[in-house]
This record gives sequence, C-alpha cells and structure tokens, in this order.
Amino acid sequence: MVSRVDSKLVQIRWHGRGGQGVVTAGNLLVEVALDEGRYFQSTPDYGAERSGAPVAAYTLISDEPIYTHTPITDPDVVVVLDSTLVGKVNFLGGLKEDGLLVANSRLSPAELKKELGMSYGRVCTLDASRIAMATIGRNIPNVCMIGALLRAKEVVSPKAARTAIERRLKERFNERVVKANMEAFDRGYSETVLG
Repeated sequence: MVSRVDSKLVQIRWHGRGGQGVVTAGNLLVEVALDEGRYFQSTPDYGAERSGAPVAAYTLISDEPIYTHTPITDPDVVVVLDSTLVGKVNFLGGLKEDGLLVANSRLSPAELKKELGMSYGRVCTLDASRIAMATIGRNIPNVCMIGALLRAKEVVSPKAARTAIERRLKERFNERVVKANMEAFDRGYSETVLG
C-alpha cells in the first residue's frame, strides 16, 4: 500500500496486452507530471514478455513525495486497453469503492458495468481499437486511452499531456505517425462516453 501523504495522490493501474503500449502510456503520463512539477512513479509488471501476453503497469502521481515502491493493489483508476481481457484478468481487483474504470470497449458504460457485475464506482468507455485502426492503422490504443483517461478524470492537464506526448513522439517517429497519434489522442478525449 502506498503511503498517502495527501489526498491528491492518484494511483492508476493499466491493463492490456504486450504490444499495445501499456507501459508507454504510463511513462507518457508521468512525463506530463514531470512537466507540471509533480511527483510520480511509473512501474511495469510483465508476465510472459511476448506480444499479446497480458501486461500491467502502475502510475502514481502526487503533489507530495511518494516514498514507497510497490505495485498498486488499491487503485483509484483502472485503465483497460484491451477488451478481450474481460473474464481473463481480474483488472477490477482492489478498485476503490469510488474508483474509476476507463475501458477500451464497444459497450456503453452501463452495459460494461452490468457485464462486469460492478455495483460501485464509475465506468467510462471508448472504442479505442476502432480509433487506433482508423488513425494509426494498428491496434495500439495507448495514446487514445490517455485521452480517454483525461476526459474521465483530469489527473494531469489535457493540454499539457497533448504537448508532452507530441514532443515525445517527434523524438522517435516521422510526422505522419505523430499526426496520427495526436488525432487518436484528440478523438480519445472527445469521444469517450462518460458514465
């Protein structure tokens, strides 16, 4: 369990499959926290290190120092990048009663909540795979899901996130890839269905 210095600590647990950018999503988010002068941690949790295997990552963002370095067992937010994990991975494990689930799903928030048997918390959904295929041309929904997360809960400034993500992408990719990812981010932010 993380030592909670103040109530502004946000614990995010990411779930997806290898190759979908789960770890990268957490890393991108903490770069924004760094730009905002906040404290952060980003930790991957690999099982079998292969494309398609379930992967988790943990992100902590706070206005105060974070002193422990452990996996998140009681997240404030769970972000699921792959809807096929439903029924295969217990991604709701430990989610706080007032927690938030942001899921890549074709279902509405109410439909997903019913399918999962959730009687607590908020659910927000986005068909991020469809958006990733339309913009990037591959099912890599991480940037799109960052947009969805920030629409559901402003853990960092969406404007600062957009700037930091674009800067990071420009360091590694050509203009076409950067433009496609930024469109995915914008659509993730604007098309998320809030529950």
